[in-house]
Amino acid sequence: MRTLELAGVNVPVIGQGTWRMGEDPTRRTQEVAALRLGIELGMTLIDTAEMYAEGGAEDVVGEAIAGRRDNVFLVSKVYPHNASSTGIPQACERSLQHLKTDYIDLYLLHWRGQYPLEETVEAFERLRDAGKIGRWGVSNFDVDDLQELASPACATNQVLYNLEERGIEFDLLPWCQQHQLALMAYCPISQGGHMLVNSTLKQVAARHGVTPAQVALAWILRQDAVIAIPKAVRPEHVQLNAQAAQLQLHTGDLEALDHAFRAPQRKQRLAMV
Repeated sequence: MRTLELAGVNVPVIGQGTWRMGEDPTRRTQEVAALRLGIELGMTLIDTAEMYAEGGAEDVVGEAIAGRRDNVFLVSKVYPHNASSTGIPQACERSLQHLKTDYIDLYLLHWRGQYPLEETVEAFERLRDAGKIGRWGVSNFDVDDLQELASPACATNQVLYNLEERGIEFDLLPWCQQHQLALMAYCPISQGGHMLVNSTLKQVAARHGVTPAQVALAWILRQDAVIAIPKAVRPEHVQLNAQAAQLQLHTGDLEALDHAFRAPQRKQRLAMV
């Protein structure tokens, strides 16, 4: 598995997302098994959040990483309404309990809320000093948000990015690359799978003998310092995600995909889900 540096640690370019995990108790065994398989295949970065199933996804992750915590790079996110000087340490403790660990490698502000960024950053730094988190970062921040944050301690920005949602390429992605800020792409295969039936995407996949989803992931990874965090529960999808890190798209492939999924020509409002 290819790696890049995130928060001072080499992590895989494809990790594992957990949105919608922990919502259905009957799927818990399958979800835990999927995360464990992903770890075995090298996708040792696991992304979750206190918002996902209100701690339920963190419970799933906690079970999946039991006995293998040292082999995992753990990312979680705090609700904006908990991002105060008193709320953040309390939220972090709850997440640690769900995750059954004593530290989170990377702790993110899920999106901007009512509290000043200075207050949130100070709370993050106190957690870091206490050894509760390794580093901190943000999610769903646009260029103006990052400029206001203006902190070299911020390790990443996690945003929506896929073939259908390319708005960040106009200014946000270049800004992050210029400032050496790693970017994490959530929903890299889009939602619902409708993007995957696109004829051009299917043609590119057929040329390489892979799936459209693998092409979509490889397309994300053509950019420097970008990590994709797809979610998968079925074992075959986990395996295909891991294999996508080795797929190299040709210039003709990229040109065809650019024609089918147009790059932004002007500033766009930051897309979120």
